[in-house]
Amino acid sequence: MKFKTIIGVMTLIGMWVAGPAWAELKIGVVEYGRLGEESPQAKAAMEALRTEFNPRQRDLQNQQVALKAKEDKLQKDGATMTPEQRANAEKDLRDAYREFQRKQAEVQDDFNARRNEEQSRLQKILIDQVRSYAKAQGFDLIIADSVIYATPAIDITPAILAQLQSAPGTAARPKSTAPAAPAKPPAK
Repeated sequence: MKFKTIIGVMTLIGMWVAGPAWAELKIGVVEYGRLGEESPQAKAAMEALRTEFNPRQRDLQNQQVALKAKEDKLQKDGATMTPEQRANAEKDLRDAYREFQRKQAEVQDDFNARRNEEQSRLQKILIDQVRSYAKAQGFDLIIADSVIYATPAIDITPAILAQLQSAPGTAARPKSTAPAAPAKPPAK
């Protein structure tokens, strides 16, 4: 799929160089990964996930400490226990570890699901902002992935980041999806 995209872009660039009808073609490049890391919306989404899952993570850590203490106590007192007491204590410890592992897996699954939801929502916001900026600035083509090299003159990533930072509602869930005022176009 990416090979076809590269061939298509190369064909388009070749047509631009060869034909006078394409002389006014305006192309921009976006570092999509950078937008996903540096935009205030991405940072707010990560902070929301941390806030949501930190209490559960702390509970798991406390449970793990308690299990370790229980295990240490069994090691220490095991020699003075009857075989039946020791077997019961070992069974309780195994059951507690199984329950801990179940809870740990549940928290991880919940976190992964929420992270995927946030990433999907963020991706939509970023794509909408790039499209809005491209239309406002009169770009004919915006290339995101599979770019090996681009001059700073056609890299619109800083302008998109500025637009995202100045957009109203830069928190995790912006109140409006209306595009912000276009940022300064990149230098040619």
